[in-house]
Amino acid sequence: MWHGITLRGRLFLVLTALVVITLSGSSVMMWYTYQMDALFKGLIDQDLRSLEAASGLENALVNQKGFVSYYFLDGNPDWLERLEAYRRAFTEQLGEVRKLVQTEGDRKTVDEIESEYDQYITEKDQVIAFYKSGEQEAGAKLHTIVRNHFFRILELCDEYKDVHSRRIEISRIKTNTQAKRLRMIAGIAIWTAVLLGGLLAFVLVTQVLNPLRRLSLDASTMTNPIKSGNEVKAVSRRVHSLMEDVDRTKTELERSQKYLLQAEKLALAGKLAAGVAHSVRNPLTSVKMRLFSLGRTLDLSQTQKEDFDVISEEIRHIDTIVQNFLEFSRPPKLKMEKASPSDVVDTAVQLLRYRLELYGADVKLNRQRRLPEILADPEQLKEVLVNLLVNACEAMGTGGRVVISEQEAVVQPLGQVAVIRVSDNGPGVPEMIQDRLFEPFFTTKEEGTGLGLSIAARIVKEHGGWLNLTSEEGKGATFIITLPYAEE
Repeated sequence: MWHGITLRGRLFLVLTALVVITLSGSSVMMWYTYQMDALFKGLIDQDLRSLEAASGLENALVNQKGFVSYYFLDGNPDWLERLEAYRRAFTEQLGEVRKLVQTEGDRKTVDEIESEYDQYITEKDQVIAFYKSGEQEAGAKLHTIVRNHFFRILELCDEYKDVHSRRIEISRIKTNTQAKRLRMIAGIAIWTAVLLGGLLAFVLVTQVLNPLRRLSLDASTMTNPIKSGNEVKAVSRRVHSLMEDVDRTKTELERSQKYLLQAEKLALAGKLAAGVAHSVRNPLTSVKMRLFSLGRTLDLSQTQKEDFDVISEEIRHIDTIVQNFLEFSRPPKLKMEKASPSDVVDTAVQLLRYRLELYGADVKLNRQRRLPEILADPEQLKEVLVNLLVNACEAMGTGGRVVISEQEAVVQPLGQVAVIRVSDNGPGVPEMIQDRLFEPFFTTKEEGTGLGLSIAARIVKEHGGWLNLTSEEGKGATFIITLPYAEE
């Protein structure tokens, strides 16, 4: 049956048994502690107090002895007053003893003490009366009889003390018995835990540590031998190394796939752009010039003028598409110069002022101070910002809000950087397409080419920075331009 249990199951079984034994032993010890506490509590609160009360009662009785004899000898009434005080003390102590009575036998003993004491007091008062009247002989005779009552009461008090002394002894014996039983249970629990611990050690050594040792020896090399006693660390290091190799290989493979796909798209775009440049650009330029001339010379009706404007707008759209293809296939070389990104932001906003008004967009600029100058191509960066602002307006529709924020920061590994955020309150970008948004030819617009953001990302990358997107669907989108303060 043991061999049919898995290693995981064996370890859990032994650990569970250890926990159960430990908890059981602890529970038993706690239970016995409460039992012993209750026993000692009963001993202190009942028997011990009863024993002390009985001793006090006996002392109060003994203290009454001799006062009548002293009175008989010298006739001083002070002895009788002191006797009366000890009688009151005895009566009070007897009341305390009665309160602590536990059994019927105790009650009978206390009643007998009280009865004997009442008779003792009565006869002793008669003795005092005889002595006061001068009948010394009658008083002495009765005094002898009274002494018998005194010793009887004293005997009853001793019996009452003996009863509670025996009870205290019985409680002590019970305590010792429970302590022995507790030690026995604790000993059994300890030895059981030791045996289970040995079994757990055996399982760990034979089925965990030895296989790990063999695995570490297999994983060791001549240039990096494994030290004895570090098998777990060596195997862990080797496993982590393998995991890192797998992750690195997977990352490189995914990167290679992306590069291949990008290369195919670039090759296709290059051929397409070259064909468009040679086949479309020149005729399109001629058509634009002719349309411009016709627009100045023809006297068109309102309907014809609307048709003419639509044709002109569509031709400009075609020209924009051709221009994007040409820029993607043959990107212009950056003309680096010292310029502040804040100036580029102002230029882009001013350039798009009428278009922003047409969309009814509210543009807010958050700038604590102008960004320092960096090495950049202002025209290319302006194209990036124009693209982002136009995309934001088209995504929001009419009446949106665009916030442009500038700040300086330190980002590793670039170091000190200038950060420009373009945020809108549009519908946002679905999470499933965020990773593809900067890919060439990927677009969510019906008439888009899918090249605007890819060109913008390439321009920022050529400046040594990066273009990122943070968006949550339904809560707008934020494009983040990060530009390093690169040296010339």
